[in-house]
Parts: sequence; structure tokens; C-alpha cells
Amino acid sequence: MDDLRGRLRVGVIGGSRPDPAALATAREVGRLIAGRGGILVCGGLGGVMEAASRGTREANGLAVGILPGTDPSGANNFVDLPIATGLGTTRNSLVALNADVLIAIDGEYGTLSEIAFGLIYGKKVIGLGTWDIKGVVPARTPEEAVELAFRR
Repeated sequence: MDDLRGRLRVGVIGGSRPDPAALATAREVGRLIAGRGGILVCGGLGGVMEAASRGTREANGLAVGILPGTDPSGANNFVDLPIATGLGTTRNSLVALNADVLIAIDGEYGTLSEIAFGLIYGKKVIGLGTWDIKGVVPARTPEEAVELAFRR
């Protein structure tokens, strides 16, 4: 088994009710993260989180889901390591804290909170069709977003 500690942890954050284009973007981002040897960190539920987890699984990567509830079985079917927190939306802080870099796709206020936590924790936050706020590095494509994420 390889040492997971040396691998980049990329948080993918975004809406639970995205449009089909955002879902396709998230799936491709997940695939590209896995293809570069990164570990996906997400909130573990549906929407962008599920699409990114699916892409990661399709590329034989590792998807970690930090769940709001107390039951690990509440994770989407593509999460490899579900972590139950029992914290509700407060778990958004843990998603940001446990990623080395964040990619925000689409999203509403929960995503906005994760962006804010990421910036508070000094993480690079990359945006794909999400909140246009100070500190978020814009990207136009999944490829550009993942390239920016892996650039130190």
C-alpha cells in the first residue's frame, strides 16, 4: 500500500442541486484529481459531491466523504471512506480543513461557507462557475482547475 500522507488532498465543494453541466464538470474534476494521484475530499452526499466521487472512482482514485450526519452509510455510493461527524453543516469547516486545496463548483450558501473556511485556513480556493469573491482563483475548465490545484 502506498503512503497516502504524501498525496495532495483536493477538496471538491459545491451544490447538492446543480444543473447537468455542473455535474459533468464535477465528474471530470474528480477523474482528473485521481488521474494525478490526488485524494478527493468532499462532503460525501449528492450533487457535486457525488459527481466528483463518481469521477474519482472511475479513475481508480480515493474519495473521502466528511458527512454531516452520524451514519457513515449515508454517504453516496462512490465514497470510499465515509467519515460521520454528527455536526450538520458545521462539518463544512472540516471539509475545508482536511483539504490542501479546494475546488468550488456551482453551489449555494453551504458552498460559500466552505469557501470562507478554506480562505480562513489559508487554503488556495479555485472556482468553476461558483461565487465570484475576493480570494477565489477563477478557472474556466476542469483541466485548468486541477492544474491550478496541483501547482504549488
